[in-house]
Amino acid sequence: MFDSKKPDPFFQSLLDIAKNVQTATHYAEDFKVDSVSQLKELSFKLKEFETSGDTLIHELTTKLNTSFMTPIEREDILQLAVKMDDILDGIEHFTAHLEMYSLIEIDDYMRTFVNYIVKCTDEIVKAMELLMKKKLLAMRDHAVLIKDYERKCDDVLRSSIKNLFLHETNPIRIIQFKDLYEQLEDIADYSQSVANTIETIIMRNA
Repeated sequence: MFDSKKPDPFFQSLLDIAKNVQTATHYAEDFKVDSVSQLKELSFKLKEFETSGDTLIHELTTKLNTSFMTPIEREDILQLAVKMDDILDGIEHFTAHLEMYSLIEIDDYMRTFVNYIVKCTDEIVKAMELLMKKKLLAMRDHAVLIKDYERKCDDVLRSSIKNLFLHETNPIRIIQFKDLYEQLEDIADYSQSVANTIETIIMRNA
């Protein structure tokens, strides 16, 4: 049903959105924080990524509203874009809370969460690159991997909260860390929503 030789502007927009999310999550993972001022820098930079993401969503929405034909259902295109952007919003929200809490040192649980989220965004970009090539069935493997990473995040959440209540005695830190763990689990859930949307698109169009 697709012209495989001609790049589709809607699929290009989805790839651009995915790459912005990927770049933001990699930036958050790689950024080294040694001071409160660096936390502010991290939070500010993630806000810039979020703003860029909002612009990309707006441009795609405008394109959808002014185009007579789309390569797949316009609702699926928009839903996929919004679900990807949810990941970016979640990462920005997480880094903003690190800055609000002045939490310079994160623990291994948070690092593991972020690493799995980064891996999810890598798989999302690979799936969007396949969508650009109109290779819908090949996208399924990446959706499966994203869901596997999300399941691993479920395990991390259970272990992190159990460990928190076993070993932390400061009630303020318990509140802060539990909040941050749950924010990261929400981001993993957003990644799973992207995978579910990818599978829906495959089912309807492959």
